[in-house]
Amino acid sequence: MNDLPGAVWRTSSRSNDQGLCVEVADNLVDVLGVVGVRDSKDQAGPTLAVSPPGWAAFVGAIRAGQFGR
Repeated sequence: MNDLPGAVWRTSSRSNDQGLCVEVADNLVDVLGVVGVRDSKDQAGPTLAVSPPGWAAFVGAIRAGQFGR
């Protein structure tokens, strides 16, 4: 269930064709104070609401290569 009304979802430009994608709704920061995240394969499934600083830290860690496969 999408519990983030008004979310405008986008898929990362780095997504691949293997279905390992997340969608992000960053239009909610000014309205709800959160960044929405969901699985692109299960758009009706659960969503995460992450604080903007938490999202920035997560993206920064990914870019820094702190997560292995």
